[in-house]
Amino acid sequence: MKKNKFRLSFPEDEKLHNWLPMLLNSYAIMDEGVKTDIENVEKLGKKLACKRGCSSCCYTHRDIPVYPIEIVGIYWYVIEKVKDPMRLKIKRSLISHKRGEGCPFLIDSVCSIYPVRPLACRQFNVFGKPCTDGEDPYYTRPEDVLKPREPYLGRALYETTPFYDVYNKDERVEFLNSGKLNSLVKILQNYPWIELTRRMDS
Repeated sequence: MKKNKFRLSFPEDEKLHNWLPMLLNSYAIMDEGVKTDIENVEKLGKKLACKRGCSSCCYTHRDIPVYPIEIVGIYWYVIEKVKDPMRLKIKRSLISHKRGEGCPFLIDSVCSIYPVRPLACRQFNVFGKPCTDGEDPYYTRPEDVLKPREPYLGRALYETTPFYDVYNKDERVEFLNSGKLNSLVKILQNYPWIELTRRMDS
């Protein structure tokens, strides 16, 4: 993989966890692709509405897809990287969270797992005016939602296939095209994160 300025680096952790470079490479591919798409849309005169502190989609989206390797990444990040007081806030949020509510990792209107937020979150961007309270622009104004022009989601997922014991190039492509990976997707808001809170204590 070519050097990517968006690539997060955790050298010591990457030596310990062979899945972590795959995940970080995947996120770098997505982040680079999204940035290019945003720049291309802004050249057409539309302005990105999303900014730090804007968390409307974290509340309104109730079905954020998350891949198994991303779940492992969230476990790793929360257990090994997050420190108190944020760690305690995440734990409380996960314990009190109910299925169907907004994202349990949104703490004080900020994403507490931002470096390892799912591919779906990285890809969702809105142009024009900021979202109103409770608005899901995917339905209210889909013309303002970023539509990927390049197949970077596919390239990002391709990077993770060894996590699922798929290594051969042709088999990796077949694995993605067959829908087998999509069948493993969970919904972030419905996932039983209570197990994570137990691991945080160990």
